[in-house]
Amino acid sequence: MEFFRNTNIDFLGKKWYFLAFSLIFSVAGVFSMLFWHHIPWGVDFRGGTLVYVRFSHTPDEEAIRSEIDRAGLRNFKIQRLGAVSDNEELIDLDVRETSEKALDEGKSKIIQALETKAPAGKVCPTGTECDLNNASFLTIKNSLMEKDPLHLGADADQKYAAQAKAVVDYRDKVLGGVLSSLDQLKSAAGVDPAVAASISDGFYLSDFGVRNVEIIGPQVGSQLRTQAGLATLYSLLGMLVYLGFRFEWIYGVAAVITVFHDTLITVGFFSLKNQEITLTVIAAILTLIGYSNNDTIVVFDRIRENIKLMRREKLSDIVNRSINQTLSRTILTAGLTFLTVLALFLFGGEVLRGFSLALVIGILIGTYSSIAIAAPILVAYQDWRIEKGKRPVAMPGKAR
Repeated sequence: MEFFRNTNIDFLGKKWYFLAFSLIFSVAGVFSMLFWHHIPWGVDFRGGTLVYVRFSHTPDEEAIRSEIDRAGLRNFKIQRLGAVSDNEELIDLDVRETSEKALDEGKSKIIQALETKAPAGKVCPTGTECDLNNASFLTIKNSLMEKDPLHLGADADQKYAAQAKAVVDYRDKVLGGVLSSLDQLKSAAGVDPAVAASISDGFYLSDFGVRNVEIIGPQVGSQLRTQAGLATLYSLLGMLVYLGFRFEWIYGVAAVITVFHDTLITVGFFSLKNQEITLTVIAAILTLIGYSNNDTIVVFDRIRENIKLMRREKLSDIVNRSINQTLSRTILTAGLTFLTVLALFLFGGEVLRGFSLALVIGILIGTYSSIAIAAPILVAYQDWRIEKGKRPVAMPGKAR
């Protein structure tokens, strides 16, 4: 199957347009990384505390920001998780300690920022812990033991521990972490009616629940940044060595420059958009490095074949013809892959948004650079050598 047959597009004749396009986006990305948003590292790389909060209704992110800001927290980020109907938000706090105390601190800060006051008439000596949506197993158990609604006396500990566990399991496993009404406990499996009534008297409900708290320390983040940089560097060096052996070293240099160009524009786009770069984004960048290199090798291989068949023609004409001959294959392969990652970007949800966005940008830029960057580098270097009176190394078909 072919989209194009016998095309004769003068790609090299448009190299200055391509150069201008690449310069604009590369320079904009570099300026953003240096002066504007810098490199927007995700919590994986910079360290921090992630608090997963689920609401009983569709959350108002602006209201959440105002409440957290009013509580005195700074440098936080809010991101929706999953579908809108999930009512879940991820709050990224700039708390980088790696202790159990820090886990409790991150949870407490969010609860204090979002918590509404206890309803009138509720006896709540422990403060926000009387909020059943954010009460711990131990808090519920201690409350039941103090009130002893089942009149168990000395045998209360084990029995109320089972009742508290049933309440927590119903809240977290059945209802996803948020009770919308205390009456729901009446239908909870394993919860005694007397216990449900006692909890209704002693607790109240906020409209949210903190489902989980995760912390990544700054040292771990620094190590991940170093490893991500080394992984990218090693992949570039590997391509340089491979293409240097398979073709000529200038082919390897052209491919590495092309991939560096693709990576720079992709990371620059994330910086301009202020989209966080996470571990999944790094995985996507490494994937696009391989994808771009594969497309470049296809063009280079056709150039090498045509050099042997068209010895008397100019290298620029050979390169143009090679690009045109592989154009149909490039469009088919890149187009199918692009449609796949575009579907992933549109329907994959917030968790995969960064990963799929990096692939969408990378496939577009990688396909473009194989035609507009890699091949012109060969011709430019060849022309430079000819001007200097040196042997044209980009012509392996000629006698050495």
